[in-house]
Amino acid sequence: MIEIKVKIKNQVIYLTENSKQENALEEEIPRSSKLAFGGISFTSGFFSSLVIATSFTYFYNVKLGLSETLTGLAWLIFIAWNAINDPLLGFVEDRTKFEKYGRRIPYIRFGAPIYAFLFILAWFPIFVGSQLALFFNLLFMLYTFDTLYTLIGLISYSLPAEMAITERARSNLMVFGAIGSAFSMLLSFVIPAILLTGNEPLEADPLIPIFRITMIIFGIIGGIILFVSSYYIKENKYAMMEEPLNFKDSIIETFKNKPFVIFEISNFIFLTAQYILTNGVLYYVDFVLDLQGIMAMIPLILFFLMVFLFFPVYSKLVKIWGLKKAFIFCLLFTSAAFIIGFIIGWTFEPAIVAMILMGAGLSGYFLTNQMVMADIIDNDEILTGKRRETSYAGMNALITKPTNSIAPWLFLTIIGAFGFINDPEATQPESAEIGIMIAFTLLPAILILISAAIMYFFPLAGSEWKKKKEELHEVHREKEKEYLRTLEQEGKL
Repeated sequence: MIEIKVKIKNQVIYLTENSKQENALEEEIPRSSKLAFGGISFTSGFFSSLVIATSFTYFYNVKLGLSETLTGLAWLIFIAWNAINDPLLGFVEDRTKFEKYGRRIPYIRFGAPIYAFLFILAWFPIFVGSQLALFFNLLFMLYTFDTLYTLIGLISYSLPAEMAITERARSNLMVFGAIGSAFSMLLSFVIPAILLTGNEPLEADPLIPIFRITMIIFGIIGGIILFVSSYYIKENKYAMMEEPLNFKDSIIETFKNKPFVIFEISNFIFLTAQYILTNGVLYYVDFVLDLQGIMAMIPLILFFLMVFLFFPVYSKLVKIWGLKKAFIFCLLFTSAAFIIGFIIGWTFEPAIVAMILMGAGLSGYFLTNQMVMADIIDNDEILTGKRRETSYAGMNALITKPTNSIAPWLFLTIIGAFGFINDPEATQPESAEIGIMIAFTLLPAILILISAAIMYFFPLAGSEWKKKKEELHEVHREKEKEYLRTLEQEGKL
């Protein structure tokens, strides 16, 4: 047996050859590159979760006093840019080719300080003198921040395809990305729960200066992590060898992929429910459970503890039932958990039980969601002969990102209709508490149930799909060999 060790920048490739008929490719990605990928996933996830998902609505509506109507309107107007910028910027990124930096690295390296600055600026509104001024400030920050988030987020989504060739190496790399993303999501809930909830308005709240200092520190550290990480990630030429489809053909071929359309309809509905959860959790903790500070952390920590603990459970279910059945099961379980939350989650102790069940259910989605998308991308490669992770990242965002706006608008509309008062010092009527519970639990339960029903029609399952996957694996082996031959011709082997 002959073993050839080939070292390329930020990557070691082992080519083990027993004969001309059999060769196996193994990759060793340096730990520094894995940590860099994890750092990018954490920073991008933390920035975007706080601004887009968990805290911005609460910050403007409750702390700054922007009305529910104008806060919801800003999110609805934001839909337009939020929808078109992902496929547009993804298309531009795929065609960016700097000889010195490559396609992905420039956006991370030079976008890092701008991204960090906008994250910090988000918590220091420039115009606060009137409702209209706050409205335009919110709208401006949503547009500018999301542009940088998209530029870096699309890249972090597609980096595994750039940094590795083999499935094994990509899988190992994704462990670091998953840890970074999960930790960022946990912090994006816990920090606001401690430092933002409370009865005092912005000017009188003693925790607001601490919150803002925390955001400055995380903004600076996050910008440094992104900038430094750009020196340790690798752009894989394997992904650059194929000529991408033009913009029009890329969109057409994506929507011709039937499993993608089915999944996106289901995922759109599910993400609407998920973003209602992330936008509404501070309202639930603050105005229903009446928890502030450290106590507000307890339901959130237990929720995320269940998310982590149930990863191995759903991993086993995927092996036993298959991906499709496991995915549908986790949706049904989550829907039931939200219904239970509406029934019992009005006081602290029963609410803990409800949050534990919600975490256990959503754990399955967090684990299997990207696996479903990976199968969709595999099916696209069978149809088009091209590997198009970035295109699917952009199209997925095109369809699902409006949920970032629809979810808070729905939540605010419902609680506003039930008499919610966005004054921290005001006494909320009983009807407002009912409105929060309906919006936070019943509405997501219905949406997730519909999402599960749609996934029943998802076709990528069973023995026939397994056979196609095995055939595709052989195609990947040939592409890997071709990549090595290209390196040899370029004198890099």
